[in-house]
Amino acid sequence: MSLSNSMETKALKWLFKLEADEGNSSLRPTAWYVALCLTDPTDTALGSEVSGGGYARQAVTFTVSGNNASNSADIEFPEATANYGTVQAVMIMPASTGGAASDMIAHAQLSVDKAINTGDIFRIPIGDLDINID
Repeated sequence: MSLSNSMETKALKWLFKLEADEGNSSLRPTAWYVALCLTDPTDTALGSEVSGGGYARQAVTFTVSGNNASNSADIEFPEATANYGTVQAVMIMPASTGGAASDMIAHAQLSVDKAINTGDIFRIPIGDLDINID
């Protein structure tokens, strides 16, 4: 996964305590949600998120070791009640709904696109969602 340009800037501001310069008392998200995308997000634009068919972003928690953060538990989306389409990417967002590109924390293209049809359940096993900072 890659941090968005906005989150890279926020991380640097948080690390160097510059957030007060923009009037923000806290830049650190308090919750993280995985969103499934039908198109790839970029550092400055959201992907086209799945909608309908029982879809909902799923909360995620992370374990951090060195320069890597990975999901600390399996992530399971609800059973699709209608076809989602072909999921190509995921985004990490700070809220269960909504948000703009400037809110996106990280994004990544899937190693293999996955068509989600009625009755399918999309899962990300523990430790398979990695965010690295080099």
